[in-house]
Amino acid sequence: MKKINLFEANGFNDLGLKKLLVHESPYFKILNFNFRAGQQLPIHSHDIEGQLSILILEGEGEFLAKDGTLPAKAGDVLVCDIAVPHGIRAITDMRTVVTIAPPI
Repeated sequence: MKKINLFEANGFNDLGLKKLLVHESPYFKILNFNFRAGQQLPIHSHDIEGQLSILILEGEGEFLAKDGTLPAKAGDVLVCDIAVPHGIRAITDMRTVVTIAPPI
């Protein structure tokens, strides 16, 4: 068992998103991405089977897709197949947790 406080373990980077590998196992991967307002992870996809979730811990932004955007605020979770094009853009400073299963 391990415990990590994401607010203490990972901060922000003015030059680009700040990434922290929280956990990796054969079953799933957990990442923490922190974005300053205006930063984004562009729309992309992975040519594998599996699913991902993006949880907004703090702040506001948009989930990005090929066919539009969905507003995203603290408490919102996006769940999709990892092969579906996805991305995220921060409107305010934003903290997220991304889970990928199986890990890539």
